[in-house]
Amino acid sequence: MSSATYRLTLIHRSLDDAISKEMRRRRPDSFKLLRLKKLRLAVKDRLAALMRRSRAS
Repeated sequence: MSSATYRLTLIHRSLDDAISKEMRRRRPDSFKLLRLKKLRLAVKDRLAALMRRSRAS
């Protein structure tokens, strides 16, 4: 696993944790959740692109 892949995996995991934490609140902030989920998706897409690129090499 490359260092970029590892860093993105850590970021994805921390975003997952932040989403879970926000969901456990009595009144979750829907805008914050939306922002976190979009960021997590962007990180996931970047990870997938890195994986495709590394397989093609």
